[in-house]
Amino acid sequence: MKENLQKNAGIILIALGALMLMVSYFTKDWVDYNWYQLVCLLLIIGGIVAHIVISKKN
Repeated sequence: MKENLQKNAGIILIALGALMLMVSYFTKDWVDYNWYQLVCLLLIIGGIVAHIVISKKN
């Protein structure tokens, strides 16, 4: 289980960042906060980088 979670950590980060962006868009509460959008962007970029690094290890 732990190995499977580590293998998919990048995908989970990307999905979490995208989900947070969708929630902020539909609720209209967090759209104007730049720090929230920056955290979402960093999660997505970090997920992409993590996915590439983990894929190259295997």
